[in-house]
Amino acid sequence: MDDYRGFLRYPRQEARKEKSSLRIRHWHEYAGRLAEEQTVPQASRCMDCGTPCCHSYCPVHNLIPDWNLLISRQHWREAWEQLESTNNFPELTGRICPAPCESACTLSLADSPVVIKQIELAIAEHAWQEGMVTPRRCRQSRGKHVVVVGSGPAGLACAQQLVRTGYRVSVLEKADRIGGLLRYGIPDFRLEKKILDRRLQQLVEEGVRFRTGVHAGVSMDAGALSGMADAVILACGSERPRDVSVRGRTAKGIHLAMQYLTQQNHYLAGDPLDSASVIDARGKDVVVVGGGDTGCDCVGTAIRQGARSVTQVQYHSRPPQRADSLQYWPDAVPVLHLTDTEEEGCRRIWGWDTVAFEARDGRVTAVLLQRLQWCRSSTGGLVKRHRPRQQRRLAAQLVLLAIGFAHPVHRGLVEDLELELDRRGNVLAADGHYRSSRESVFACGDMRRGQSLVVWAIREGRQCARAVDQYLAGSSELPCD
Repeated sequence: MDDYRGFLRYPRQEARKEKSSLRIRHWHEYAGRLAEEQTVPQASRCMDCGTPCCHSYCPVHNLIPDWNLLISRQHWREAWEQLESTNNFPELTGRICPAPCESACTLSLADSPVVIKQIELAIAEHAWQEGMVTPRRCRQSRGKHVVVVGSGPAGLACAQQLVRTGYRVSVLEKADRIGGLLRYGIPDFRLEKKILDRRLQQLVEEGVRFRTGVHAGVSMDAGALSGMADAVILACGSERPRDVSVRGRTAKGIHLAMQYLTQQNHYLAGDPLDSASVIDARGKDVVVVGGGDTGCDCVGTAIRQGARSVTQVQYHSRPPQRADSLQYWPDAVPVLHLTDTEEEGCRRIWGWDTVAFEARDGRVTAVLLQRLQWCRSSTGGLVKRHRPRQQRRLAAQLVLLAIGFAHPVHRGLVEDLELELDRRGNVLAADGHYRSSRESVFACGDMRRGQSLVVWAIREGRQCARAVDQYLAGSSELPCD
């Protein structure tokens, strides 16, 4: 870096967020962006480490020290070209990625890492505003047709890489709009859909053909799917939700998280909803079971709908407020942080397991919890045990289950194609070639990897595109990382 004392000269500065009392009144994004005059000194804090763990901990292997240097010199176009070379959708990851790169930053040892995620977003948004993001149409056709099933981040990244290489690419989506998880699984206050739509327009102009309302394996026969293309890529996600099998589960008012989030996104898009099936938190005590990103999205949605109270139940023990960074770095340090949802009024409780639901007249009225103790098994893994006589009752008229996804849906496409599965129920396709057990059928993203981050889905889509190119053309010039 030009300024080797930048990390001492400039304190860490994050973009401002709208006050919680204001942002809960609307559905728009509330996290701000660094201005250009703020981004330059923040990029100058990068130390250009000899072994940049930020680079290796980024799933798409962004060349973070490289574009930090370019921004510190105010070379915005070159920084954008560097960023775009490794990440198809940095304007998305700059908003919704949990940024494992920042945990791996050397400055995180001093609890002050470079604001990598916000610099990434600043570069991406500057590129969009200055007209640097343009369609890249391939002038030479490969003469072969590839079908991508699923239009989430993995499918979109794969489609873009292949269409830029000269393939004719069709993307099939079972929903009424393109975007998959990005469209219907993430609330607008984290990702406004106009951000997604402008990127989709670029893919259309590059030559990707989108078909909505096509449910492969249901409305379209799996055999017909295989016969319409030289290669088929399955990027259908991991949609089999985990559930709880406890007393009272069938009571009304208990819903899976994605049912709730998808419905709200349809509502914000202006779609008509069946009034009898609307899930509304207004005036209710809401309990969200699950502490991940999906659970937090449910919390934020319930608060904006006007819930009377929102409690988020996590079965993990409460993290400490301080920990020795050296024991964990470059992995994330498990310490307690105040979350955006807590600022908005959510209460989080730690170390409790859902053991039953109470109901009156068929509708849920309360959640019963049992205190957990985490112990080491003989093999060294953590196992949960209920502590006797330590129970808790939470009043609830709406319960949202956000405890993750087990594996992709098997009925339909997976079963009809007779694909082999791994021990977790994901489509079996090895790293590197991404090929399933069926000839010319590939799998990537959560469908192959299991439930994971959007940035991992982008990486999988990029790598799968290279594997398909090698399969169809015998070699590939697409990046291997």
